[in-house]
Amino acid sequence: MTPDLAAAGCFSLDGEDLPFQPGDSILQAATRAKRYIPHLCWHPEFGAHGSCRICTVKVNGRVGAACTTPAAAGLEVQSHTAELDKQRKTLLQMLFVEGNHFCPSCEKSGNCLLQATAYQLGMEGPHFEEFYPDRPVDASHMDLLLDFNRCILCELCVKASHKVDGKDVFAMGGRGLDTHLVLNSASGKLVDTAMALGDRAADICPVGVILPKRRGFVIPIGQRRFDGQSVAEQVEDGPK
Repeated sequence: MTPDLAAAGCFSLDGEDLPFQPGDSILQAATRAKRYIPHLCWHPEFGAHGSCRICTVKVNGRVGAACTTPAAAGLEVQSHTAELDKQRKTLLQMLFVEGNHFCPSCEKSGNCLLQATAYQLGMEGPHFEEFYPDRPVDASHMDLLLDFNRCILCELCVKASHKVDGKDVFAMGGRGLDTHLVLNSASGKLVDTAMALGDRAADICPVGVILPKRRGFVIPIGQRRFDGQSVAEQVEDGPK
């Protein structure tokens, strides 16, 4: 093993010692060790965002995001506790009511990380008044559809378009409650960007914002990513 890949030490996750490599976050090290920590906005291809807070853990008794907290030798990390899972379910409920996430009629159902995480954590109903936002649906592009009503502001499409596709099609605009996804075109329409169906940004969305046209339900319900294997099992066992 080369020095840069050698384990830098171990930390404790829910009582089990886990090795980590230099530069790892707690979430990176846990995922490599096949230990599931719930998350939405983190993706192994990109740097941490830290916006969804679903990956919140307790580190030596203090609360922090597992995706942005560096792994260090001797840390005592708690993830799967009743308190933390209750907080995660509340955050998930808030995400569901803030957007229009009607799973039975959504093309992303069964492939949606938000839906899969809600199932994993046993979320039961929204418990909050639904916002029912009326954001635009952009069908201007020949091959792709955008439904902004489902956006969870994870910024994965922004990162993929910039770092992988080299196009900067997406960006975040506004602040606070007015934060929203914007397109890099004078018209504000996807058709006037350099976006292509084969771009990494076209398939990185964890929910149902960016969808290919003319492919509705090509993969039948029951055969989709999370239909036969939960999100935790895919981390702990690897996809089957």
